[in-house]
Amino acid sequence: MHLKAHRFFAMVAVTGSFSATARHFQVPASSVSRFIAALEREVGQQLLYRNTRAVKLTDAGQRYYVQIREVLELLDTANEDISGKVGDVRGLVRINAPVAFGHLHIVKLLDGLYRQYPDLTVELTVTDAFIDPVQEGADLTFRVGHLQDSGLIGRTLCDQRFVLCASAEYVQRYGKPAVPEDLQQHCCLVYKGTGGAQRWHFRRPGTEATTIIDVQGPLRSNNAQVLVEAALAGRGIVLFPSWLFDNEHFRNKTLVQLLPDWEGSVDATPSQIHLISPENRLRSQKVRRVWDYFLDAIGSPPYWDNLT
Repeated sequence: MHLKAHRFFAMVAVTGSFSATARHFQVPASSVSRFIAALEREVGQQLLYRNTRAVKLTDAGQRYYVQIREVLELLDTANEDISGKVGDVRGLVRINAPVAFGHLHIVKLLDGLYRQYPDLTVELTVTDAFIDPVQEGADLTFRVGHLQDSGLIGRTLCDQRFVLCASAEYVQRYGKPAVPEDLQQHCCLVYKGTGGAQRWHFRRPGTEATTIIDVQGPLRSNNAQVLVEAALAGRGIVLFPSWLFDNEHFRNKTLVQLLPDWEGSVDATPSQIHLISPENRLRSQKVRRVWDYFLDAIGSPPYWDNLT
């Protein structure tokens, strides 16, 4: 079977669209349909469900896609190596990120990536579940939190810096806490996930002693952005990593940082943000270039830590 049919099928599997695949390869949509129909006849299985609204993989199509995806990636890597076209970065790169991190940062950073590599196609999947990058076919994965031991190549982007803050309106009405214990007399907006409501940890820089506060307040949520919006509306105090905030809110004094002489967290041990990838994917020139782009664009320390 013609290699082009496999490439068309793989792109339809990713985009869910014959027309998007046709635009990507700059061929008529009828050609994509014809090649894939011929592929289905060759393998003796229906690979795609087609209707007027969407194109989806059948069970057989899903298994087939997983198998040929690795073959196509190896072929692309071999082509890159043999061609020696150092500046020719094109094709598909799959990125996975947590939901909020993807929405707040990765989407914005993609603008610069496309300007640098206009022939690149990105598939961005956002989920708060810890996926297996190898099984899911992710080239690059951003992971927030503690990194489990694995066979993946990982790079620590930064330690998470937590910021305690409230709106200027809240501070004007209720004042500022002087020490962490004062938070028990304030309205705190608390993240509550599968592990229960978070406890807030504070320590003086350079010391090991930690003060743990069981905070209370008018709102709990399993969505951090909901709580940030509530803080902006003057409902209370939040403690979140700096990357969850828009820096402009601090620059224009909409949000006021509290207890700046204390280090806050929601964990007993510091947590980080990591960029990870299966080792074989970093052999690909395009994946390595995207990896390097994100490291440079985020910086060290990361740009989101600059709150002034």
